[in-house]
Amino acid sequence: MNNPIKTAIVGFGAAGKYMHAPFIVTQPQNYEVVAVLERRLEESKQLFPAAKIVRSIEELLLIEDVELVIITTPNDTHLPYTKAALQAGKHVVLEKPFTINTADALELIELSKQTGKTLSVFQNRRYVSDFLTIKEVLNKNLLGDIHEFEAHYHRYRPEAKPNAWREENIPGSGILYDLGSHLIDQAFYLFGLPKNITADVRLQRPHARTVDNFELQLDYGFNKVILKSGMLVREAGPRYTIQGTKGSFLKYGEDPQEVFLRASKLPTEVANWGIENEEIYGLLHTEIKGNIIKEKYPSLKGDYGYYYQNIYKTLRENMPLRERPEHGFNTINLIELALESNSKKATIECTGFIDIAYPD
Repeated sequence: MNNPIKTAIVGFGAAGKYMHAPFIVTQPQNYEVVAVLERRLEESKQLFPAAKIVRSIEELLLIEDVELVIITTPNDTHLPYTKAALQAGKHVVLEKPFTINTADALELIELSKQTGKTLSVFQNRRYVSDFLTIKEVLNKNLLGDIHEFEAHYHRYRPEAKPNAWREENIPGSGILYDLGSHLIDQAFYLFGLPKNITADVRLQRPHARTVDNFELQLDYGFNKVILKSGMLVREAGPRYTIQGTKGSFLKYGEDPQEVFLRASKLPTEVANWGIENEEIYGLLHTEIKGNIIKEKYPSLKGDYGYYYQNIYKTLRENMPLRERPEHGFNTINLIELALESNSKKATIECTGFIDIAYPD
């Protein structure tokens, strides 16, 4: 017997509309959206015609049968909205990058424990094709011991995006919080927490009001992790370059999901959802049992929907939570360390993390 989670979505901008709603509406056995907070419009009615449209977080939290609140609004609202939802007895899914500072993150972690309500950070890029494939390559030890891992997440946008809060000079804006939170979470997932960081954080475009370029070098001892992102990269190189004692893995191209989502396509409307074209399969060049291999390595299927499958299992089947708030805290902690390193123009020790496991 189905027992869908009665769900409310806070915000229906790009994140709510493209990154969350498509994976809720296509899991009707798991989720029933009963309310959506939209300040002015009623765009969500196209996907959730039965949902009540509300205009404030206070109005939304008065709906007693809401069990789960999905918060997709700008970063400076994450603390007050999540606090209000937890105190109202709701579980919360919070859009990355969790919070704008570590103090806010710790406050929410403690409140989640006090209320006994689940709090999870939406790290959907754990479920993209390239990252799932890299996990498999590393789990199979196809490259030997990793000594260098480099990940890039670039865009080409030389002009300012109109009315975009992420490009304003406000707390939590800029690509270090935005794209950087994905790269950092992936690095922590694969390698754990680093020893030291050296960061270069810039406002590169003439009109930039907040960070639009960064390079983070994370020291793990034998392994070095380099994370890079910029807004002036018209022709990108490989997204991932991994060097090990036995071989290399290079991966070009992008998981196909976001292109379809931003074209308003649902996962159920696209054949072979999340499956990459063979021409962007990664290149594996390594040695296996004495044989040199240099060949395309088939990419695994990606699906952001895995995140919401996991949340359902946590709330209805008591399965362990995979995307934990402590993971979100660690990401924000590294962002703060990166800003400190850049300010000092120095390598600094990585301290202040919460020691918690990342999922297998």
